[in-house]
Amino acid sequence: MKAVVIRTFGDPDGLEVVEAPEPPPGPGQVQIATEAIGAGGVDAVIRRGTLAAYGFREGHVLGSEVAGRVTGVGEGVDAAWIGREVWAFTGLSGGYAELAVAAVEDVLALPDGLTGIDAVTLGGSGVVAHFALERARFMPGDTVLVRGAAGSIGNTAVQLAAKGGAGAVAVTTSSAERGTRLRNLGATHVLDRSGQLAGPDAPEGFDVVIDVVAGPDLPLFLDRLSPNGRYVAVGVVAGPPPADFGMRMIDAFRKSLSFTTFSSDTVPVDDRQAVRAAQFTDAARGELRTVVHEVLPLERAALAHRAMDAGEVFGRVVLKP
Repeated sequence: MKAVVIRTFGDPDGLEVVEAPEPPPGPGQVQIATEAIGAGGVDAVIRRGTLAAYGFREGHVLGSEVAGRVTGVGEGVDAAWIGREVWAFTGLSGGYAELAVAAVEDVLALPDGLTGIDAVTLGGSGVVAHFALERARFMPGDTVLVRGAAGSIGNTAVQLAAKGGAGAVAVTTSSAERGTRLRNLGATHVLDRSGQLAGPDAPEGFDVVIDVVAGPDLPLFLDRLSPNGRYVAVGVVAGPPPADFGMRMIDAFRKSLSFTTFSSDTVPVDDRQAVRAAQFTDAARGELRTVVHEVLPLERAALAHRAMDAGEVFGRVVLKP
């Protein structure tokens, strides 16, 4: 089968299309003939070598979520899965391939009306957005800032905050055109990437910040928190924040600010799947929008990564074998 591996860490030119052995489903697993593969920010972070200390090595097959048809099952898995169209989480590897395997508890049958492309656009990011807002103790009336709103996590967080009755939903983005698209998803205020507020009616502070970006500018956004404000970092697309960023909170001690990181790995599988199933149903009904930037052949994965590195992606890039 064809697969995309990291030949060398660094820029997208280090990705290589190779012929790889087909992965058999192990006990408790299913094998999937992929029809859509999500390309996301975590893939780019792994490709750059940022997470090499966590065991990622050159030769790694990227990709964590796929959609397609189940072609085989391992020991202990009901054969009724064979032939079903599903979404699956493959871990942090194995998705950029014509065949992938996943634990059956991380597999979800697609509802009628939802395509595989839509599923990999929403499947991973929607759960992160949902539980990040929950971790932030988001309530109706809260003012919310989504930093890095142009990606699939940000797109969904904007929609969920707006549907949840936020008093305001501000976003950071790089252009007026993107700002207009985010307003169509429910944003009420558009900021530039440095966090400068637009318009005389824009909130001066926020009850909740959901941050996909992190990086050296994170402390500037801590300053945007209102008293009792809650900051949830869900990604490090721009790299880690400064080592002393916590001093910003100490300096604002009397505001009682909170900062937390969030990974959906800490949410029980059954809870993740319940939220994902509900979001898939909403998307199939048109009540939750999926935003696809571009669909590219698997062989052009490097092009997808160049677009992500350049900050050109709005929504999710999807690869097709």
